[in-house]
Amino acid sequence: MNRRAALLCSALALILSTATLHAAPTTGPQIRAAAEQAVRAQYSKDGGRVVIVPEQLDPRLRLNSCPRALVAKLPARQTPTSRVSVAISCPGSGGWVIHVPVQMQVYRQVLVTTRPLARGDSLGPGDVRNEERDVSQLGYGYIENLDQVAGRSVARPLNAGSVLTPGQLSSRQVVRNGDEVQLVAQLDGIEVRTAATALGGGDTGERLRVRNAHSGRIIDGVVLGAGEVRALP
Repeated sequence: MNRRAALLCSALALILSTATLHAAPTTGPQIRAAAEQAVRAQYSKDGGRVVIVPEQLDPRLRLNSCPRALVAKLPARQTPTSRVSVAISCPGSGGWVIHVPVQMQVYRQVLVTTRPLARGDSLGPGDVRNEERDVSQLGYGYIENLDQVAGRSVARPLNAGSVLTPGQLSSRQVVRNGDEVQLVAQLDGIEVRTAATALGGGDTGERLRVRNAHSGRIIDGVVLGAGEVRALP
């Protein structure tokens, strides 16, 4: 009997220890790891890197064991910021939710000016270079490649080493002030073209005044595309 009792006690102890193991509370490191993984998944990008530091949780915090995988939810805003709050939850009945503050740095390649630029200057490969910057600190946005500034010019003077932002650039101009353009007019279903000079700049669909190269007359028109302006009646 003594042996049977001993075996029974050993089995009972094993069962209790296993139950205690499965009932172990969800730890702070587990929660912080889930928050870090969610932030990295949302903000990581080809050619960039993310430095993430989840803030320490209150050591007095005690949460019930979560039998399911933790669920992380970030704010819908996609623009990187230096601090974000991640909601970590245990789904199901009797679950819980905790918000984990996470500090981060999001490094990406952005365009930086290589020389001083004046208002109205267009941008070419020699005017900018790529540099890695923490874009979470660039509250006014940034430009990643020259395709984003095609047809646009600098709206205000910039010093060398300035990070290009959308607000520093003028609207795209397919026709610029002083360009020689084709002035297109419709007369009784017949298209007539003549040379003209643009008296301003504009994108496709914008109104623009031009000077007829032959008559010198100033005519209101609409930009059709690069080098073409349709005369308004």
